[in-house]
Amino acid sequence: MHRFLGIATALLLIAGPAQATGVSVQAYPVPAGAHPHDVAPAPDGTVWYTAQRQGALGRLDPKTGKTEHVPLGDGSQPHGVVVGADGLAWVTDSGLNAMVSVDPKTLKVTVYPLPGSSGYANMNTPAIDAKGLVWFTGQSGVYGRVDPKTSEVKVFKAPRGRGPYGMDRTPDGVVWFSSLAGSYIARVDSLTGKAEVFDPPTKDAGVRRVWSDSKGMLWGSHWNTGQLSRFDPKTKQWKEWKLPGDDPAAYAVYVDDKDMVWVSDFGANAMVRFNPKTEKFETFKIPRRGASVRQILGRKGEVWTPESGTDHLTVYRYD
Repeated sequence: MHRFLGIATALLLIAGPAQATGVSVQAYPVPAGAHPHDVAPAPDGTVWYTAQRQGALGRLDPKTGKTEHVPLGDGSQPHGVVVGADGLAWVTDSGLNAMVSVDPKTLKVTVYPLPGSSGYANMNTPAIDAKGLVWFTGQSGVYGRVDPKTSEVKVFKAPRGRGPYGMDRTPDGVVWFSSLAGSYIARVDSLTGKAEVFDPPTKDAGVRRVWSDSKGMLWGSHWNTGQLSRFDPKTKQWKEWKLPGDDPAAYAVYVDDKDMVWVSDFGANAMVRFNPKTEKFETFKIPRRGASVRQILGRKGEVWTPESGTDHLTVYRYD
């Protein structure tokens, strides 16, 4: 396996601890031209990211600022990444039209091509259910799963055709996905693969990503309307909030271990934190223009973002 190292010469501290918010912000440069699309902190303290424009999966060591890139194959265009309980990094690769796994110790790359009959999926986001099946979305109008034990790949047609984008699992292991073009969220039956659709109150909201909190509530980022939403699977009730500012564009959403909700706002070039108890927003302006944060993930005390427009990974550390 060939790989190359990209060494960050400095750790960029762009904001110290903020007394009012209890949040400190630190940015790490990654190799120029990487265009980091999605990010996934790993159990060993490192952080994986998809270097979309370089056909590689990158890994950052926050202690040293060093990065390494693992090439995924000719034509690779990695999009999403998630880390399993066994430490394997799973990547949705739209260029290869395949799921890809990378072993954190050996850096061995394993490719799981989609069946030829499924066509080009335009793969987006992965998630791992309670049984260890690795699910994925394809914006061309599909979603599917890989069984790591058998290497079997199954693909299902999405309701209303094109649009499946974001994906996450609830604490009980159930997988949900969001449809950007279809403007809905859907619950997936892990046995049958069937998707049950739930529409938000605002029509044509463009639900780009979805994330679960610790109680199993589903939070969505509404790209077309600049909204944040919450859906209760038990009561089937929705609630929506407009992001602050004149022209918000909600791209990614993530719920941290304190059940605080984070949203990336392309319109304000900012990260926004929402407190569900007070229903108030707090904005963290990004000092680099055109940051374009396309995914958010984290671990206890940390929220990580990939700035695809500036070739940086940024961590928001909170009390």
